[in-house]
Amino acid sequence: MAANEDQEMELEALRSIYEGDGCFRELSPVSFQYRIGENGDPKAFLIEVSWPETYPQTAPVISMDAFFNNRISSAIKQSILDKLMVEVEANLGTAMTYTLFEYAKDNKELFMENQPVNTVTSVSNSISIGTPDVPANKKKDKKEQLSKTQKRKLADKTDHKSILWASKNAYFLLVVTLCET
Repeated sequence: MAANEDQEMELEALRSIYEGDGCFRELSPVSFQYRIGENGDPKAFLIEVSWPETYPQTAPVISMDAFFNNRISSAIKQSILDKLMVEVEANLGTAMTYTLFEYAKDNKELFMENQPVNTVTSVSNSISIGTPDVPANKKKDKKEQLSKTQKRKLADKTDHKSILWASKNAYFLLVVTLCET
């Protein structure tokens, strides 16, 4: 069989096996992603497998460069890729994408045993408890303060005996003038 025929058969098999599986994603007819682990699992990771033109006679390209894997250390990623490449060598010449995904699922705990659970590898990630994230350079909006002259003019408009509601920049100002007794 030609490489393209092998790829077409494997593509059809992958589509039927992983139909409805939220972990599997077909990026193109020759490129696939599979999430190993559940959403929210700190030890979950994503594997991307791409087929070159001569696949399965040549090894597929395996990548862990997806954004999903940013929290995983480079050493752990390289270790997973090395272990997957051993499987690739053992299965060279046969359809192996399903085999690689299943091998990764079966060995997830072994692959991630040295990965700390609460690691932040990105500088932009921060944790705050009880307060929303507010950029440090954003200044708080101040209420507009009225000068004495503005207050007098406002009091004159009310004839010193009434209540006036005024709206200024979405703030409501209640001016109450006291009657002289």
